[in-house]
Amino acid sequence: MDTDGMDFPIPIPFVQQLGFELHALGDGEAELRLTVAEQHLNSWRVAHGGVVMTLLDVAMAHAARSVNRHLPDLGPGVVTVEMKTSFMRPGEGRLRAVGRVLHRSTTMAFCEGSLIGADDQLCAHATGTFKYLRALPAGRQLKALGGEGD
Repeated sequence: MDTDGMDFPIPIPFVQQLGFELHALGDGEAELRLTVAEQHLNSWRVAHGGVVMTLLDVAMAHAARSVNRHLPDLGPGVVTVEMKTSFMRPGEGRLRAVGRVLHRSTTMAFCEGSLIGADDQLCAHATGTFKYLRALPAGRQLKALGGEGD
């Protein structure tokens, strides 16, 4: 897994708007980082749960895609099929989200993600299921792998 900061291989406008940074990608793992700022806060002045879940979702999705790192644009894209998140502590300061592939099939990846706070304590943990998709040559629509017409 690379250890230097890098650009996201495929631009994601929502992720860019939130200020997520891709720190590492490869071998079924990905690490994202975020410095919590005013726009990320909830009414208790800690990272909003939606920001935390998005950070974990993107980390797990990139872990799922990292197994195809040798392919152009990381090969097929992924979409989240299911995700469960447990919140343990508030997210504050510099957050680090690490996603890992637990198991992969031809069309699905089963992942976990951990969100670590500035104090190196676990703030949240997630599991997620991701479906690999390929882009259609005629446009930007996606089609599930293993579906009719493959």
